Amino acid sequence: MPSQSSLAVPPGTVVTDEQKAAFAADLRKLRAKATKDLSMEDFDHLRKLERWGRICSLLGYGTAWIMPNPISALLISTANVNRWANITHPISHGGYDKIKGIPEKYTSKRFAQGRRRFIDWLDWIIPAGWDQEHNQLHHYNLGEDDDPDLLERNMEWLRSSKLPKWARFAVIAIFACVWKPIYYAQSTLRELRVKNAKSPEEAANVAFSFEARAWSPRHKEGREYWMRCILPYAGIRFVAIPALFLPLGVGAATSVLLTSLLAEVFANLHSFAVIVPNHSGDDLARFEDPIKNKNEYYYRQVVGSVNFRTGSDLNDFLHGWLNYQVEHHLWPAMPLSQYQKLQPQVKALCEKHGIPYIQESVFSRVSQMVGIMTGSRNMIVEKQGLVVNSEAAAV
Repeated sequence: MPSQSSLAVPPGTVVTDEQKAAFAADLRKLRAKATKDLSMEDFDHLRKLERWGRICSLLGYGTAWIMPNPISALLISTANVNRWANITHPISHGGYDKIKGIPEKYTSKRFAQGRRRFIDWLDWIIPAGWDQEHNQLHHYNLGEDDDPDLLERNMEWLRSSKLPKWARFAVIAIFACVWKPIYYAQSTLRELRVKNAKSPEEAANVAFSFEARAWSPRHKEGREYWMRCILPYAGIRFVAIPALFLPLGVGAATSVLLTSLLAEVFANLHSFAVIVPNHSGDDLARFEDPIKNKNEYYYRQVVGSVNFRTGSDLNDFLHGWLNYQVEHHLWPAMPLSQYQKLQPQVKALCEKHGIPYIQESVFSRVSQMVGIMTGSRNMIVEKQGLVVNSEAAAV
C-alpha cells in the first residue's frame, strides 16, 4: 500500500503557532460533536469485539487438545491481543465512562482492578503499571525524554553497537517474540514503583528494567516482578488451562500446553507489529522540549504518530484499533467506533491547516521501525517547533 501521507504537507514541514491554534480550534469542535454523539451503540460495538475475541478463544482451545498446531495457536493469540488492544486499552483510558447505562465493570475505575484483573485482563502486565506507564507518561509526554516508550532512545544500545546488520535483525526478531514479559511488564512495573516512591531519593533508586535486581528473586524488585507479573499469568495460561484437559488424557493436556506456548509467541509478534511502529520512522518527530500549551499538544500527537490502513471492523479488529493512532492520541478517552468516524475528518483538517499526516500499511511501518531500531534511519528531531537534525529535515 503506498503512503497515504499528504504530498502537499511533507514530513518535517515547519508549522507556525497560528496554524497550530487554528488546527486545535477545529479539533475542539470535532471532539465536542463526537462526545455529544456518544450512545449505547458505541458500547454495543465494544461488546461485539469482545464476542469476536471470545469466539477465537473458544475455537482455539476447543481444537488445541487434538494436536499442537498453528491454527489453534493463532486463534488463541488473536483473542489474547484483542483482549489487550481492543478491550482493555480503550476501557482503561475511560473511553466508555461517559456513556450512560453501561455496566460498571466496563468503566475505567472498575475494569481489571484488584481481583478483577484475573477476570477482565490477566496478562504479564500489571493494570496499575499500564495506567501509569502508558495512559499517563507515554500519552502526555509523547516523543519526549519522559516518554518511556521512545524507541530511538531505548534502542540506542543496538543502534550504536558494532553488531553486523544480520545480528541486529536477529536481536529484534528474538525480542519481538518475548517483548511483553521482557520489556512491557518490566517497564510498566518500574514506572509504577517510581510513582509510588515516598521520596525523590527512593524514586531515583528504583531499578531499571534490565538491571539484575529487577529480575533476580534475590532482590525485592525481582521478587515482585515474578510474583505479580510472571507467575500469575504463566500459572494460569500454561499450567491451569492445560490441566483442564487432563480428563482427555496427558497427550491432550500436553498439546494444549505446546499450542499455548506457540500462541504466546504469536501474540507477542502480533502486538509488537501493531504497537511498536506507531511512533517510529524517519518521517515522524520526537521532541527535545516539553509541550508548552494545548495547541502544541494536539500538533505533536499528529506529527509524532502514524496510522495504518483503516476502514472496516475486521481490518481494525486485526490491527487492535492501533491503526487509528493519530486520532487515539488526540482523544484517548474515546470509544473505538468513534475513531472510524473521526479519522477522515482529522485527516482533512491536517491538510487544511498544513499539518503532516502519515498513513501507511503496517508492513511499511514495521520496515520503518526496524530501521530506527538498527540505526539505519533517524527520526525527525524538533526543538521549539524547528527541525534540528539536518538529515531528517531533508526527508
